[in-house]
Amino acid sequence: MAEIVRMPKLSDTMIEGVVAEWHKKVGDSVSEGELLAEIETDKATMEFESFYDGVLLHIGVEKGGGAPVNSVLAIIGDKGEDIKALLTDATNDIPTTEVKEEKVVSAPTPTPVVETAKTEVVETVTVEHSDGSRIFVSPLAKKIAEERNINLSMVKGTGDNGRIVKRDIDNYVPISNAAPIFSAPAGTESYTEEPFSQMRKAIARTLSASKYEAPHFYLKMEVNMDNAIAARKTINAKGDVKISFNDMVVKAVANALRKHPKVNVDYVNDTIRYNNHIHIGVAVAVPDGLVVPVIKFADSKGFAQIGAEVKDMVIKAKTKKLAPQDMQGGTFAISNLGMYGIEDFTSIVNPPNGCILSVGGIKETPIVKNGEIVPGNVMKLSLSCDHRVVDGATGSEFLQTLKAYLENPVMMIV
Repeated sequence: MAEIVRMPKLSDTMIEGVVAEWHKKVGDSVSEGELLAEIETDKATMEFESFYDGVLLHIGVEKGGGAPVNSVLAIIGDKGEDIKALLTDATNDIPTTEVKEEKVVSAPTPTPVVETAKTEVVETVTVEHSDGSRIFVSPLAKKIAEERNINLSMVKGTGDNGRIVKRDIDNYVPISNAAPIFSAPAGTESYTEEPFSQMRKAIARTLSASKYEAPHFYLKMEVNMDNAIAARKTINAKGDVKISFNDMVVKAVANALRKHPKVNVDYVNDTIRYNNHIHIGVAVAVPDGLVVPVIKFADSKGFAQIGAEVKDMVIKAKTKKLAPQDMQGGTFAISNLGMYGIEDFTSIVNPPNGCILSVGGIKETPIVKNGEIVPGNVMKLSLSCDHRVVDGATGSEFLQTLKAYLENPVMMIV
């Protein structure tokens, strides 16, 4: 009997998904647990395994196409089975409740994100330059290269016989010190457009709602990092582990949240949820936008363990291997732009959290110490708060405790 496979909800904020790749075609046999497709969500590209045995009778969303959660993704049944009535009923009756959960595992090999519903045909176009050299390229890759002003002679083809295909254009990174290959004449206006990815749509939707609905206020504080610098140097000199300043910030935040539970809160349906556990989300920049993997029970972990988990999460984020559970359950978030040379900035609260901490870079600057002006290393912190659940005094007390931990790192060890 034919079974409907619907677009799964692979993250708590997912509204629609895009099929990045089909691993089966109509007519192929499919076994339970076998890889069926790769789905691009608002947070990552995930492998999607079949829950049924049978033959793939119908594909409801072509590669590169998007569809809402619970819409018909495919139909699996017996070879030759008539599915017209089933398909009609399924199309007219999309359930609003959760469908039977499919098996989802993180993708072992990242697939280039497909931004539009265009498909790449096998046809090859030959481009000949004035010097007589020839370049073999697919029509879609040629079109995208023209739209992005990419010189095809600078792109290495990975298709058959060195043919340039769409993924080569998507993955092409121009040489930074090279002069622009195409430059518009002086006085000419030009632009390029790129459709939103699922992740970018989610970022726009979630943060726009947060900024509009949550009354933000910001608390700023400077921290003397001289002792933190010395402590990190001593720890790293042992050679067993290497920690970063970000690892120290995560640990300090976790300890401070334990002392100030009214900051470790969520806003949920006009209620304040006081979280007894401390799960810290760490914002990570990826090519499509931003993801926030979560370090769970951070207050019970040391610098080394936090550092190892953060490094692992960053690698997963960069290679699109984060699983939905890696990004769920955060009770507080940290965004650190210090490595980009940013000294001071504010962030938008990541719902449903009540706060997010923005961390700037460490800068050597004159400070007053014991009545004298001496050189010091200062880091600026900015706490963004949702005033519906966190008040100014509450946030200020938290920052004071956080400052004490960072200025006296031994307090986090003993």
